[in-house]
Amino acid sequence: MSRRSGRLQAKHGKDDAENECPSTVAVATRKRKVEEVKPSHDGQWDTKRHNYEIQACWSQITAGGATPCILIETPQKDVPVIPDVSKFTRYRFQNLFISPSPLPDLSWGSSKDVWLKMLSKESKYVHSSRMLQCHSFLNPNMRSILLDWLLEVSEVYSLHRETFYLAQDFFDRFMLTQISVNKSMLQLIGVTSLFIASKLEEIYPPKLHEFAYVTDGACSEDDILEMELIILKALKWELSPVTAIAWLNLFLQVSSLKDNPKLLLPQYSQDQFIQIAQLLDLCILHITSLDFQYRILAAAALYHYTSMAVVTKATGLEWESISECVQWMAPFLRVVQRNPPPKLKSFKKVAEEGRHNIQTHTNYLDMLDNVKVQPAAFLSGLSPVGVSGILTPPKSTEKTPF
Repeated sequence: MSRRSGRLQAKHGKDDAENECPSTVAVATRKRKVEEVKPSHDGQWDTKRHNYEIQACWSQITAGGATPCILIETPQKDVPVIPDVSKFTRYRFQNLFISPSPLPDLSWGSSKDVWLKMLSKESKYVHSSRMLQCHSFLNPNMRSILLDWLLEVSEVYSLHRETFYLAQDFFDRFMLTQISVNKSMLQLIGVTSLFIASKLEEIYPPKLHEFAYVTDGACSEDDILEMELIILKALKWELSPVTAIAWLNLFLQVSSLKDNPKLLLPQYSQDQFIQIAQLLDLCILHITSLDFQYRILAAAALYHYTSMAVVTKATGLEWESISECVQWMAPFLRVVQRNPPPKLKSFKKVAEEGRHNIQTHTNYLDMLDNVKVQPAAFLSGLSPVGVSGILTPPKSTEKTPF
């Protein structure tokens, strides 16, 4: 078709539109306005469809019974997570200021950019000690029992410390997005969080059937897979926080660097690392640890085993930023020091230089019972390889119910 014929058709089309009755033109105009407005509601329809998908997944898990809790999608930044989120608005502003980068010059990137990227995750990955206020069936002791069990499972399968701490972060952040979770679902949520963390961190993670086996029949493989999808959707697939153990690893590395720094190769003492890591393990079992940023927890633990000069060099933080956490952590330190110091363990298929990075377990619950946290330290607000063999689960009469 020639350009001329195209222009003629366009002209005739315009004339025909002008000859239409006014009511027809008005209807067409209203239709165009509706079409222009409609895209603004697409996000709402996506949210409704997303919520329906999550509820459908949950109903498959609990088929034949009443839904034990109400699952809600993790909202956008401008929408409150829970109805009374205004209670969680007090931040530790002394910990939010940007501290100077303690990292040495890096051959593979800008140390300042790396440091700022790590700090930005402190405000992105939010956790709160008051998350259980939304769950009337739960109490802090249930969380401690669950995390202690995950520590034991991690040691049996020679999982890395980072794997456990990722699972702990996933669990706590997921619970913050939910309302009225029943205690019967805690073990499923916990083992699924460890399942997700293992696939992210381990080179040879345990198989799905092994995670189901350690629950002694409480959770099936299908249950874990269904819960995995629910957790991932609720967390918006945000699965890369800088955990407390990762901060500790970095701080010890920076404090041990010499004239020719090699940041990626361990420079610190393994014995010192596992001592401080044991203190962190005990602290993380207590729910009030979630009142502090992970880097503040790691810095306070480092302070108790070194000095303020070392902490300032390794973290860039001053005493005012960590004093509150140091005081809160003191009772935990006293309990840890009353027990024999931890010793490096040997694990199959784990090199000697990597033994300290494998998660270990001790009588943490007994130690936690002896911790007397000062009332003033209860804070509120947001902080910003597979091993052969099968784990034999405890007898049903010996297990502590969640």
